[in-house]
Amino acid sequence: MKKSIGVLMMVSLLVFSSFLSEVTAGNKRSEIEEEYTWNLKDVYETDAAWQEAFDHVSNRIKELKKYKGQLDKSAGTLLECLELQSELSKEYSRLASYASMKYDQDTRVSKYQAMKQKISQLGTDFSTITSYIDPEILKISKKKIDKFLEKEDDLQKFSFYLKNLVRQKEHYRNAEEEEIIANASMMSGGPSSVHGIFTNADFPYPTIELHDGEEAYLDAAGYSRYRDVPHRGDRKEVFKSFFGSLNGYRRTLGTLLNSQIKKDYFYTKVRNYDSCLERALDANNIPTEVYHKLIENVHDNLDTFHRYLELRRELMGLDTLKYYDLYAPITEKLDVSYEYEEAQDMILDALGPLGGKYKSRVKNAFEDRWIDVYPSKGKRSGAYSNGSIYDVHPYILLNYNKAYGDVSTIIHELGHAMHSYYSNENQSYPTSDYAIFVAEVASTMNEILLFHHYYESLEDDQKKLSTLVNYLEGIRQTVFRQTQFAEFELRIHEMVENGVPLTGDKLNETYEEIVKKYYGHDKNVCRIPDYIKAEWAYIPHFYYNFYVYQYSTSYTAATALSKKVMAGDKEAVDKYIKFISAGGSDYPINILQTAGADLTKSEPFELTMQEMNWTMDQIEKIRKSQ
Repeated sequence: MKKSIGVLMMVSLLVFSSFLSEVTAGNKRSEIEEEYTWNLKDVYETDAAWQEAFDHVSNRIKELKKYKGQLDKSAGTLLECLELQSELSKEYSRLASYASMKYDQDTRVSKYQAMKQKISQLGTDFSTITSYIDPEILKISKKKIDKFLEKEDDLQKFSFYLKNLVRQKEHYRNAEEEEIIANASMMSGGPSSVHGIFTNADFPYPTIELHDGEEAYLDAAGYSRYRDVPHRGDRKEVFKSFFGSLNGYRRTLGTLLNSQIKKDYFYTKVRNYDSCLERALDANNIPTEVYHKLIENVHDNLDTFHRYLELRRELMGLDTLKYYDLYAPITEKLDVSYEYEEAQDMILDALGPLGGKYKSRVKNAFEDRWIDVYPSKGKRSGAYSNGSIYDVHPYILLNYNKAYGDVSTIIHELGHAMHSYYSNENQSYPTSDYAIFVAEVASTMNEILLFHHYYESLEDDQKKLSTLVNYLEGIRQTVFRQTQFAEFELRIHEMVENGVPLTGDKLNETYEEIVKKYYGHDKNVCRIPDYIKAEWAYIPHFYYNFYVYQYSTSYTAATALSKKVMAGDKEAVDKYIKFISAGGSDYPINILQTAGADLTKSEPFELTMQEMNWTMDQIEKIRKSQ
């Protein structure tokens, strides 16, 4: 079925781009032309209409109580219950999306903050009321469920959900226990919430003086801003001060992360899994071998990664590469800008390999106001795509500033939007929602198509060099850095499972060991200063329950698929369109295999390494020609 209400409380945003929570500067929203703003009237005509729909859903969820204890009586009763749950889930998602997007337009408006809080409470109520459904279905024998499916044709749209539920039968408890577990969600978010408040609002971040006298306040946003400054001494001080401050609170931050991992372990035991990894991956039936294979592939290809690091050192003219050099500019920043209309043309041309129908849908996004384009005062920063409003269309939030990176962001979010659009168009609501495991494939595919299209259009060697280096850095951060995080996350969960105390010092020790291996510290490829051991405390994704590995797997899958599409393989294009149309109609690993990317094997990773080496080869050719 569609996402559980617990997940819907996160508003089902089907993109996890990097964005910060602080207010984005810009013009007043009223000063931006309407054509560059999204049209939320497609969702609800007015706030009053939203409230009316909210009241309707709030009242109707109580109707689901009448099916408690009745689901095994007949196929008709089971169908009625699931259809009502599905209908209300769909409307709940619509309500949540509207409230969230209204708030994101101007985060200073308390009215929409209150609407989000109301939705959160409604989600908790919905989850609690429906907590009996899965355990009750699990009491029905598989034979009887099969008979129900034969008797009621309309039950077929729930068949994948029912069969998947039976697959997970041993991990569910009785109805009373499931209700307790559902209510525990009110407390289980504690470690993550405290970490967020502490690191975003209360942490005593340092202020340093740069070589030119400028004062730099190093909170998370300041660190991101100053870590790539050209002056090497400044970079060193930025890293040393920022991570040194985090290290000073390693005991508190370690206790929070330990609590999070213990929460994961609690649910692992409650759900009768052998490991936290198995539990996290089993929701989508992902074999644990996929996770382990990713780490193994990275270990086997560290030489390729070290080639990039050595190339970076040479391009920067350094004797020794240090960790604080990894974000520094290698080449001059591209002095180019693109008006929004120019960006649209670039994107449509780049997406040519995916066919005319795909491009026409992207045109709809541009022309029919699916996109909120420019920064404005109070607007949420960053970018995302929301594809969770089944009966309407996806929406995209941008903060477009005309740089090439902004063009890349648009095409990335359009990848998510098209994935949602095609899934919603081709699937009934219960199977329309694709798994997080494949969520970054379509977006990354689009970025790769844009890179190759743009690179082939360049004639200036410096622009080519800059474009190639940026592309390589994307591979470093998405494939190697995220897998480094994934290995750390696996390691600390295994420690808790084995009764090892997870202190700040132990976390430092574990993280330092992994990062030194990845970056070739002992081989003098990239030297890791002592204070980097506290970098784990900066990464909020460790509170997301084995999330980060999916960035890497999605990237390798997208690379494998894109190489086939760019080669002009029409069958590969057809398979890709079927992939983005499949939604959640099958397990994501199977959907990807059908599309041509088997993540249980090494081929997607090997193709990614081919792409990485090809990129470095181009850089070497340009350097030799200069």
